[in-house]
Amino acid sequence: MENYLMNTYSPLNKIFIKGNGVFLYDKENREYIDFSSGIGVNSIGYGDKDFISAISNQVSTLQHISNIFLNERALELSKLLVEKSNMSKVFFANSGAEANECAIKLARKYSSEKYHTKTRGTIITLTSSFHGRTLATLKATGQEKFHKNFFPFPNGFKYVEANNISSLKNSLTSDVCGLMVESIQGEGGVHPLDENFIKEAFEICKENDILTIFDEVQCGIYRTGKLFGFNHYNLKPNIVTIAKGLGGGLPIGAVLCDEKLKDTFKPSDHGSTFGGNPVCSAGAICVLNKLSKKEVIKNINSNSNKLFSFLEKNKGENIIDIRGKGLMIGIEIKGSSLKIQKEALKRGLVVLTAGEHVIRLLPPLIINENELMKGLEILINVINKKI
Repeated sequence: MENYLMNTYSPLNKIFIKGNGVFLYDKENREYIDFSSGIGVNSIGYGDKDFISAISNQVSTLQHISNIFLNERALELSKLLVEKSNMSKVFFANSGAEANECAIKLARKYSSEKYHTKTRGTIITLTSSFHGRTLATLKATGQEKFHKNFFPFPNGFKYVEANNISSLKNSLTSDVCGLMVESIQGEGGVHPLDENFIKEAFEICKENDILTIFDEVQCGIYRTGKLFGFNHYNLKPNIVTIAKGLGGGLPIGAVLCDEKLKDTFKPSDHGSTFGGNPVCSAGAICVLNKLSKKEVIKNINSNSNKLFSFLEKNKGENIIDIRGKGLMIGIEIKGSSLKIQKEALKRGLVVLTAGEHVIRLLPPLIINENELMKGLEILINVINKKI
């Protein structure tokens, strides 16, 4: 098949045509265990009957309606998200990058209106962070390798070293309006934030009326065993962004804000043609209802413990570190993560990378113990070069 797609990716030499549960199947009908879930998107796996029914029923009645009208599915989803998150209001977008763009605008508008100035709009982010590929979110990303060739970038961003409170304090100039962080830096190598650092950072931000923004695009929606990654720190930010696992495979993003910001946006301040799309909203409602069940959350955490235990018990000299939370795992190795990824694929296992030396695991959250162990056996044998 000829490929007319722009050369923005380096795809592996495999085309999948269907999925079922946690398994993918190629054109030869060969089975693969999926430890990637479409980079954390297919949170309830493939072929879930309730998910299919929810989106099929919705697309057969109303596939889209302009945001000059309300739609029932978006209203239902907004209520569900606000109640489960203990936040106040939500805005719907189509992706994580869009959600982060909205968060930046929301923080800046709050500061501009309250302090009657155009000079208090700087967002602080962390080195090794990743917040998207639009111009603003790319500039917010604290990795210089992403900043090549796309100049000029929007102004108003600066970076501090992750887990370095002195670095943060030294950057708190009068122009700062927000601090944007990920509870686990996924693209940056799967690095959870240090609890002491983020708690002190929150206190400093609160004292200086600097808004706190948690980018939960990759680690939100129960990926870490809790609704959000920051729930592990018992913190409540002013703004939360989500996407990926929320839609279960459909394009949706969202921005949640607290009571302080609920009336900051006014009509025409922000918008999205497809935001709150009824089909995507119907899918997200199904995902949330499934993943929020106590037995599902218990299974995520149980499998996480078994995963860490297995890797620690069976790691050889090629493994340097194992880190993460829930079912968001990074395995730092001595060799090339891309080579491990390609070799695992040959053996029927799909894994991700997060840099040159980190293998990233993001399996569907509904994976069972047998499926998990089968995939881990393949992976550990490839890493330890037993195959």
